[in-house]
Amino acid sequence: MKRKLIAMGVLGSILLLGAVNWSACTARKTATSSTGEVAPEKPAEVPPAVPAFIAEIQEKVKGKENLPAEEVFENIEILKGMPAGKVLPIMRMGFSKGLGVKCSHCHEFGDWASESKPAKQVARDMWVMTGKINQELLAKIPNLESENPAVNCTTCHRGEVKPALSME
Repeated sequence: MKRKLIAMGVLGSILLLGAVNWSACTARKTATSSTGEVAPEKPAEVPPAVPAFIAEIQEKVKGKENLPAEEVFENIEILKGMPAGKVLPIMRMGFSKGLGVKCSHCHEFGDWASESKPAKQVARDMWVMTGKINQELLAKIPNLESENPAVNCTTCHRGEVKPALSME
């Protein structure tokens, strides 16, 4: 039960981050020239096509979005109990963008359940660590200026595999 609560807290943080990032990505910006004239807005870019392997996974989940992830996917550990429809967005927004990696960083294409890449277990362990920080440690810090303080992959990694270790 405690593990599930931790996972849900981290999921909330990831989804919030994803919503903020998505809003920032889709927001139109107005450019101003050196003379102070407002440049016309550029048309919104067409999002790239969904890669075939992601479309295949989406098709596998279709109609099963609300089933527990472990009933739809093989070798689910950390996301057990999570609705299957949330798994791919977590992987894409949380892990891929948070660490600046592609799916192949942790997974073998075509054998997603494989344990051949150590990064997969590291990601699981980091998920648990993040949950402990959010559920146990942040709550004990007095005077935080946030009602719901949270960390997620991006907090440290900032789109890089190796997290920033200093402010240099």
